[in-house]
Amino acid sequence: MLMRSTGLGKAELVAEMVSLKAQGDYLIMEMQTTQPVRWKIRGAVSRQDILIILKAMLTMSVVSFVFRVRSWFRPAVHPGDF
Repeated sequence: MLMRSTGLGKAELVAEMVSLKAQGDYLIMEMQTTQPVRWKIRGAVSRQDILIILKAMLTMSVVSFVFRVRSWFRPAVHPGDF
């Protein structure tokens, strides 16, 4: 997973998903950055957020991205400036 933040300037963080667990009315997503620093990042996702994510997942561009099966077995190509 790649992440960027306007607060970090041009820095790009490389992270991996560690866990996803339900806590109260939220799903807590925990990530561990590996480059350039090692941070533990947590985010709380509400049910309203999940509806937005699900609607976005049903768009044709995302569905076709998910079902490109051959790309699941090769390293990801960097997306450039995002």
